[in-house]
Amino acid sequence: MKDEIIDFIKTCVEKYEYKGAVIGISGGLDSAVTAKLAADALGKARVLGLLMPERDSAAETLTDAEEVCDFIGIERIVKPITKGLKAIGVYDLEPSTRFVPRKIQELYVKKRIESTEGDVYLKDLRNEGDDDFRKGLAYYRAKHRMRMVCLYLEAEQLNYAVLGAANRTEYETGFFVKWGDDSSDIEPILHLYKKQVYELAEQIGIPEKIRNKPPSPDLIPGVTDEQMLKMSYHELDSILSSMAKREDLSNFDTVKVDRVKKLKNNTAKRKVKNLSLLNR
Repeated sequence: MKDEIIDFIKTCVEKYEYKGAVIGISGGLDSAVTAKLAADALGKARVLGLLMPERDSAAETLTDAEEVCDFIGIERIVKPITKGLKAIGVYDLEPSTRFVPRKIQELYVKKRIESTEGDVYLKDLRNEGDDDFRKGLAYYRAKHRMRMVCLYLEAEQLNYAVLGAANRTEYETGFFVKWGDDSSDIEPILHLYKKQVYELAEQIGIPEKIRNKPPSPDLIPGVTDEQMLKMSYHELDSILSSMAKREDLSNFDTVKVDRVKKLKNNTAKRKVKNLSLLNR
């Protein structure tokens, strides 16, 4: 698994004549694994880590991201995106949190999610909900898109490829932002379920602190992946894997199986891009 990905990165970079690769380092597992494999494939000097904290980022996000870069031994640039998001009006969509303690922010978000009628993540996938809910969608999605702009700004000056860090679990359940973290030149771990990314992280020595960190998009205070998905990654991966192999699903919780089916069946809109009469 490790050697195949390293060879894939190296082959893609050479084929398209990139000089190296840039990747957004979030302080989370997926970007850490991808960056480490890129450094093994290209050499540490040809991999750049871009750290892009913003107003709603958790306090440990930047520290963890810096520790990942230090562990791998790659150069890093810290480019906060708060001012850019403010300039285009993103923070005008939600109440100001300037003087609000983090714990209070997280409680506010939790109550808002709990008070929202229906399944929050399914409504997200479908772009449904009232005006306030859709404002919330635009609010968090703009952050990923701003980060992608920053990544390409650095990459194109260096003739570097932009590496994505999405995994198969996210892709199959639509857990990504269109024109945001799904936009890249190379996706080295897109074929791996989250549980496989964990296994690979341990194999290549990613620090335990990063491996044990609750997965979070770090876009809205207190929101974690599993909170939105309504099950653990272990459960989700097991169901997705069995579905892919067309195995019997009767041993799984029927409610969770039904939810996974709904998630998979509602990802089409998120994957729609560049519709035209050229490709009808």
